Amino acid sequence: MAGFNPALARLYPIAIVVGDEFFIYDRVEDSTGYRFIKKEPIPMPIPKGVRAAFPLEVYGGRIACVVTPEVFDTLEGYVTILHEFVHGYQFETCERTLKNKLGIALQAQEKGDFMWEIQHPFPYQWGTFTRYYQEFLEALSRGEAGDILAVRGALYSCLGRHDFEYMVWQEWKEGFARWVENRLRIGLGLQENFGGRNPPFSRVSFYAGGAALVDYLQGQNPILVRDLEALFYRISLPMIFN
Repeated sequence: MAGFNPALARLYPIAIVVGDEFFIYDRVEDSTGYRFIKKEPIPMPIPKGVRAAFPLEVYGGRIACVVTPEVFDTLEGYVTILHEFVHGYQFETCERTLKNKLGIALQAQEKGDFMWEIQHPFPYQWGTFTRYYQEFLEALSRGEAGDILAVRGALYSCLGRHDFEYMVWQEWKEGFARWVENRLRIGLGLQENFGGRNPPFSRVSFYAGGAALVDYLQGQNPILVRDLEALFYRISLPMIFN
């Protein structure tokens, strides 16, 4: 998988949520597959159907793919696990460095807000944003560079600084993972995941918009999908860092 993209160069621990416990599996040096490591109590409520990647305090703070058992029932579920492995790669390479350049992330850190990536009150239903983001998606589908840049500038102008940073962050983090996921789906003969492309917009719309933007940018410069920090800076234009 490493030849497909560096983000799939390694495998990460998997924590399966069963009741109120994590069943943690990992690879060990003398093993060709995963082995059961241990079970630990879950420190917070986690709903059935969770598909996430975050550090596990009960496993030394290591980033892990957190899922519930039914993910293993379908081929799509295994692709979803690889989507979460992409987040593991982002976390271990440049995610924390990039967050430190975002005002929204620094403010959240000061407030002790660890859920801002999910709970930020972005104005998804604001008419001006909806119109511009729809135009952005349409420009990407046409591959028209001038229109893409123009509407990107319009989004920057109409959104507050933290809202624009939030959009960029989700497009980079989730959009890239969605892009990898869809490349895998194509290779396996599965239907691509286009969830979020149509109004009403939500956080998932940035997954779709980000994936489309990544696809466009890698068409212009294939190196970008192998250099996630450079990809982030490209996506973040016209944002200017302090």
